[in-house]
Amino acid sequence: MKIIKSKLSGVAEIESNPFVDHRGWFVRYFCQDQIRELNGGKEIVQINSSFTKKKGTIRGLHFQNSPYCEDKIVRCLSGQIFDVVLDLRLESKTFGQWQSIILDSEKMNMVYIPKGFAHGFQTLTDNCQILYLHTEYRNQKSEDGYYYNSPYLGIDWPLELTDISERDKNLKIFDESAKKIKL
Repeated sequence: MKIIKSKLSGVAEIESNPFVDHRGWFVRYFCQDQIRELNGGKEIVQINSSFTKKKGTIRGLHFQNSPYCEDKIVRCLSGQIFDVVLDLRLESKTFGQWQSIILDSEKMNMVYIPKGFAHGFQTLTDNCQILYLHTEYRNQKSEDGYYYNSPYLGIDWPLELTDISERDKNLKIFDESAKKIKL
């Protein structure tokens, strides 16, 4: 696996190096030894998956509040997504900045997202399956998020929105008041 650090401190793209032969391929999805520098040896405690039918669907921008903040690794198992991470760390020089990466099942890349970031994505193809590895258990009471199209952020989503959940439609707007949120 190759780790490519991002402009947002702690975020990284992880490229896989599949072994390919006449039968097909073999690829490592996770290796604690190889990501120890990123996650400080934090244990993966939960693995989740989502499936999204329609191209253009947006999920997010989601995060968990303290004390359930989590690091996560996100990989697209089927299809292609425009993946977005938003820095919510008040002490960070990049607070309120976002970065995107195309996660592609054929490229077999993934993104490492440390605690203190919101995460969301838009499907670029139909029938996308996403795998999430988490360092914290899901806690419904600590779930939070920001509206995907908050003007302050100016995220340039690549496709017209085709579908979004009721929950995500009603997330709060990210603006200067976000500095009062305590992760």
